Amino acid sequence: MINLHIDIETSDGVMNTFVTHPEEEGPHPVILFLMDAPGKREELHDMANRLATAGYYVMLPNLYYRRVREFNIQESGREVMHEHMASLSNAMVCEDVQSLMNFADQDSAARDGKIGCVGYCMSGPFAFAAAAKFSDRIAASASFHGVYLYSDKKDSPHLDADKIMGEMYFGCAETDEYAPKEMVDNLESYLAGTRINSRIEWYPGTEHGFVFPNRGDKYHKESAERHWERLFAMYHRCL
Repeated sequence: MINLHIDIETSDGVMNTFVTHPEEEGPHPVILFLMDAPGKREELHDMANRLATAGYYVMLPNLYYRRVREFNIQESGREVMHEHMASLSNAMVCEDVQSLMNFADQDSAARDGKIGCVGYCMSGPFAFAAAAKFSDRIAASASFHGVYLYSDKKDSPHLDADKIMGEMYFGCAETDEYAPKEMVDNLESYLAGTRINSRIEWYPGTEHGFVFPNRGDKYHKESAERHWERLFAMYHRCL
């Protein structure tokens, strides 16, 4: 595997990004891996690597780059994490997605054309918004235990859902204080009135963050493996 730590220029600064892809048989389809609130870290590097071993060019950016180059929740604490989270918007991350695509388009290891996206927790709505904003490029996008997928905010990503032309998948924890069942039910009702190709799936016996191996007793191995199965199947279909 090729693992790179690169700096990508954006209109707001320098976005440090982990890029991983197979050594051979490229170029490979691009997948944007959008981090959860605890930030870009080795645990996510390992997950990005797992995606890449299936034949993908995976980009994992530090979405907090406007404020900090490295973030460690153990050192900085949850209050600082929430400040970083609150500093982001769907529009800002879509600008970052454009910068990531611009970089990939210039890399011979990355294949042109349709790309995939996945967002976890705080990035669930970012992956949702990006699928609508870049509907001509993002052919498959997924949100896992995503927050604020349906809200009364002016930029709630569900408002542009009808622009999505690719597949959109939502994997939801059975018990999730950050993404309650009411929100998901409202989203499901709304999407039923659109023509987009979407799927909402519940993961029984899980809590918020169930896909992350280092999340202690919240990690649910069976469901985490199902999450990989869903991602690989969707990207195989669409990319």
